[in-house]
Amino acid sequence: MSLLVVGLSHRSAPVSVLERASLSADAKIKLLHDTLAAEPAAEATVLATCNRIELYADVDKFHAGVAELSTLLAQHSGVALEELTPYLYVHYEDRAVHHLFSVACGLDSMVVGEGQILGQIKDALALGQELHTAGRLINDLFQQALRVGKRAHSETGIDRAGQSLVTFGLEQLAVHLPVDAWAKGKRALVIGAGSMSSLAAATLARVGVAEVVVANRTAERAERLAEILVASGTGVRARSVAMSAVTDELTRVDVVVSCTGATGLVLTGDDVAAAVVEGPAGLLPSLPDPRDCAPDPAPHTPAGLDSDVVARLRAAAEAGVRLADGGVARTIAPGAGAADGCPVEVLAGDGRAALTGVDANSLELHGTWADQGEAAAQRQPRKGARSQVDVAPVRLALLDLAMPRDIDAAVHRIPGVRLVDIESLAEASADAPMAADVDAVRAIVAEEVAAFGAAQRAAHITPTVVALRAMAAEVVAMEVARLDGRLPDLDERQRAEVTQTVRRVVDKLLHAPTVRVKQLASEPGGAGYAEALRELFDLDPQTVASVSRADAADKNDDSGRAS
Repeated sequence: MSLLVVGLSHRSAPVSVLERASLSADAKIKLLHDTLAAEPAAEATVLATCNRIELYADVDKFHAGVAELSTLLAQHSGVALEELTPYLYVHYEDRAVHHLFSVACGLDSMVVGEGQILGQIKDALALGQELHTAGRLINDLFQQALRVGKRAHSETGIDRAGQSLVTFGLEQLAVHLPVDAWAKGKRALVIGAGSMSSLAAATLARVGVAEVVVANRTAERAERLAEILVASGTGVRARSVAMSAVTDELTRVDVVVSCTGATGLVLTGDDVAAAVVEGPAGLLPSLPDPRDCAPDPAPHTPAGLDSDVVARLRAAAEAGVRLADGGVARTIAPGAGAADGCPVEVLAGDGRAALTGVDANSLELHGTWADQGEAAAQRQPRKGARSQVDVAPVRLALLDLAMPRDIDAAVHRIPGVRLVDIESLAEASADAPMAADVDAVRAIVAEEVAAFGAAQRAAHITPTVVALRAMAAEVVAMEVARLDGRLPDLDERQRAEVTQTVRRVVDKLLHAPTVRVKQLASEPGGAGYAEALRELFDLDPQTVASVSRADAADKNDDSGRAS
C-alpha cells in the first residue's frame, strides 16, 4: 500500500486561503484526470468541502508523489504553489488512513462530531468511481471510512460532542436564546438547493420558522425543495423564487442562509444595506434621543454645522452604536479625555484639532479617521469586533455556509445586521467543549486503522499465493497427463482417485506456508514476504500481475456505487 494524501483544511489554513483554493466541479474532474496522467499516481480521488481540500492517491514514489500532488492542487485551485505550500499537510500509508477515518468520524470537523462529512466522503468516492480514477485501494479505503464513521456514530455519543454546521450556525445567530425560541415565527430565505442548503431549510422548518423561501439558479430544484418542506409535517409555509428575486425577498425575511457553488458574491453589501433600509419598520436599533445625552449641544456646535448632527454624533458615541455616514457604516467612539462630551477628541493620532470649531472640510477628515478606525478594528480578532453586535437588536440575521463566501463579509458593519460565516464558526467552535465520547471514537479509529492495514497487507500477498496455487495445479495436471501415458489401462475411477490423491498432497504441502505467509504479511513490515515467495517458487511476475488486475476488477464491480 502506498496511499498518499496532500491537502489543506480549516486547521492548517486561514479561511481566506481556503476560500481562494476552493475547487469547482469542473476543476475536480480536471484535477483527477491530471493526477492519473502524472507518473507517480495509479488511482486517485478528491475530497473537497467548504472546510477542506484533500487529494488522495496511490503512488509508487513518496517524494515525487508529494511534489506532483502539491503542484496539481496549486494549478487547479488557482493559488500559487509558493503561497499554498505553508498550509499543506501530507499523510502517508497508515497515517493517511488514520486521517481519513478521523475525518469520517467528525474528529477533524469544524464542529466535532458532525455527520455531514460522511455524505461528502460518499460523494468523493462516487466521483472517483464515475471517472474511473478510483481503483482497489481508493475503493477499499473510502468504503471502510464510511463504515468506520457510521460505527462511531452508532456506538458512541459523538453526536453529543457537536452538531451540523447548520445547527451550530443557527445557535451563533440566536446568541443566548434557544434556537427554537429565537426562530419561532420568523421568515427565512434559503439561497441554494444543494445538500447543505436542503439541510438548512429542513432545520429551519424543524425549529419553528413560519415561512421558508427557496431561491436557486435551477428553478426545478428550488420548487422540489419547497414541496418537500410543505409535505414535511412541520407546518411551515414554503415557496420557491428565482435568483433574480432574492434582493426583493431580503426586505421581507428575518433570516438568510446561503450555500451555493457561486464563485462570486451572491449578496453584496449594497443588497443587504438596501434591504435593511426598505424592510419592515420597527426592527432597527434606534439612536438615543440627543436631548437625553446632550442637554445643551449649542456651546459645542462647530461653526457651519447643524447642531442636531453634532448632538446625534455625541449620543451615538456615548451609546456605542454605529452610524451610517456617507454610505459607510462607521463605529464612533469617545476620545480619551473628552471632558466636554464631544464624541471624538481628535481626528487622528497625529494630533490634529478636535471636532469642535472645525469647518466642513475637516468633518470629511473625521470620516477618513472613522474609516481608519474601522479598518483597524477589522484587523483585530473578529469575535471582539462583533461583540457589540450581539447585544443589539437584529433586523436581518445572515448565515453564510459557502466557500468561497456568498455574502460580503463587510455586511456585519451595517446596523441591525448579524452575519455568521465559516470564519466566525471556526472561532466559535474552537471554544466548544470536547465530549468524553471523543476518546471512545479515537479508540475506534485506532482499532480500524490497524485492521485496515493488516487487511491491505494480507491482500497484497494474495495474488502471489493465488499464482503459486495456480502453478501447483498446472504441475498436478501435467503429472496426471504423464501418468495417463504410462498407465493407459487405468479406468476412470482409478484415474480420479490418483488425481485426487496428488492434489491432496500438494494442498497439504502448500497449506501451512501460505497460511503463515498471509499472517506474516499482515504485520507491519510484512510486504517483503510476497517477493520472497515469488523468488522461492520462481513465479512468473506477469501471472501475479494478471491475478492482481483481475482481483481489482472484481473489487470495483462488487463495490458498485458508494453506499
